Amino acid sequence: MPIERITFPGHSGDQLAARLDLPDGPILSTALFAHCFTCSKDIPAARRISSRLAAMGIAVLRFDFTGLGHSDGEFSNTNFSSNVADLVAAGQYLAERGMAPSLLIGHSLGGAAVLRARAGLPSVRGVVTLGAPSDPEHVTHQFADALGQIESDGAAEVCLADRPFTIRKQFVDDIRAEALNTAIRELDAALLVMHAPLDATVSIDNAADIFVAAKHPKSFVTLDDADHLISRPRDAEYAADVIAAWAGRYIDLSPPAPPPGAPEGVLRVSEADPNGFLQDVQSGPRHHTYADEPLAYGGTNKGMTPYGFIAAGLGACTSMTIRMYARRKGWPLESVSVDVCHDKVHAQDALPSGPAKIDQFTRVIYLSGPLDSDQRARLLEIADRCPVHRTLEHGAKVMTRLDDTPLEEPLEAKLHPAELPF
Repeated sequence: MPIERITFPGHSGDQLAARLDLPDGPILSTALFAHCFTCSKDIPAARRISSRLAAMGIAVLRFDFTGLGHSDGEFSNTNFSSNVADLVAAGQYLAERGMAPSLLIGHSLGGAAVLRARAGLPSVRGVVTLGAPSDPEHVTHQFADALGQIESDGAAEVCLADRPFTIRKQFVDDIRAEALNTAIRELDAALLVMHAPLDATVSIDNAADIFVAAKHPKSFVTLDDADHLISRPRDAEYAADVIAAWAGRYIDLSPPAPPPGAPEGVLRVSEADPNGFLQDVQSGPRHHTYADEPLAYGGTNKGMTPYGFIAAGLGACTSMTIRMYARRKGWPLESVSVDVCHDKVHAQDALPSGPAKIDQFTRVIYLSGPLDSDQRARLLEIADRCPVHRTLEHGAKVMTRLDDTPLEEPLEAKLHPAELPF
């Protein structure tokens, strides 16, 4: 997906580094993503979730809070309130571009921040928390041994993920004074709480507190055995899928008319697993599935094979065509089912040499209902008129070009250890 690298002024005027993940087609909505405490906009979970939402037509702005990542400013001068102010500044920046955010997503302490920031972003219709604490003070357990020094000296240097950070007393005082119950009760937006029951950093009790405090509409979805950072690709992809499906109930994702010559819009296939063959298939903003290969051919068997999709298209089009004809004629067709078999082993297609083969798709059509023999015979004839059948028999022209637009660096690009704590 296209990614725009931008900067915008934060709460104190410091320039904040951001990335705007854009859909390949029209922008249907905009989301704002808040990262975890001392993390950055580039942690794998944020990148995967943003990419998945962009495939749905939702642009996502993710940025580094003041003093973190590539943003300007001093971390030691920030606190929870300044993070909230940075989120509001980010929302205002998007609004000035005509992209006011309708969705807020926050991970860990960023989840607490989006709950608080919602009041300053009137365009928001949905809020999502991922492993969020119900009380910002929860973060102090990361440097509990230094609290005495912070109280007595006004500041202390603490080590988080092998990197030193200066924590000032004003930071501790700020998070201690922050209560989220009122903000959650007055959220005035749909809420999705996502949390892993075995989260060792922020316990599941926090999710329960957030959920109970919130008014409807609210939803809770477990992240099962995911870790706090949602570091495994499959967990981040699952979270993204759930967020995308949930958001569609509260955010208008109606696409504009497709461009001329592409009556069904653009279907995007993206590699989901560079070590195997798993592919992410997105058709417009609402339809998503996976393509894969069987285990025997080096895949992970998480989706239909490419030839399986062709067979599915033939079967679906056959059934639809029969139904449409019977409905127009007023015939008593109760149900249709179509079995499709493809007798060519797909892996042999990739071999540079080998026996020439012809692809053959065999259909077995089942029609139920009090149809007479002439009606059944006619419906069998109609099956051969389905558009996909004709495409397969007559052939199609495939035009291919190479897009030289540079892609973002791989998801597994090396990150500084300090980008991966709470």
